[in-house]
Amino acid sequence: MNDLLLDVLSNYGLHEVAGSKSNPFIIKMGKELGVDIEDDSTFAWCSLALSYFAKRNNYEYNKQFNARGWLKIDKPIIVLKPSVGDIVVLWRVSPDSWEGHVGIFINWDETNVWVLGGNQGNMISIAPYKRERILGFRQLHKLSTT
Repeated sequence: MNDLLLDVLSNYGLHEVAGSKSNPFIIKMGKELGVDIEDDSTFAWCSLALSYFAKRNNYEYNKQFNARGWLKIDKPIIVLKPSVGDIVVLWRVSPDSWEGHVGIFINWDETNVWVLGGNQGNMISIAPYKRERILGFRQLHKLSTT
């Protein structure tokens, strides 16, 4: 998963632009995945970004583009003790809502989990989230190249 991690890190700081002047790269991510984004500042693009980079690096990805959908990807490896590069899914608003956040696990301590992902402060960044918000971890499989 180092290739996926490095690809996302190489885009660190990529940010959305409010209004009709959306970031062309975020628009490109959507187009390549069949999602029409008119204004990146009104689109929750964390899952879209992870799907784009996963697909670009030949990993399975979430085709529904919602954060919690990563918990249902094909044949996931369910992780109890994460490693750098694993996928981490978090709840947003409440544990029972449909809303969530997804990114790449970087580290954690007793209080926080650090996540590399899109739409964190409106950009690709590493940000801390309360550890209690974790819904689960997953490892992605490489897709066959045949």
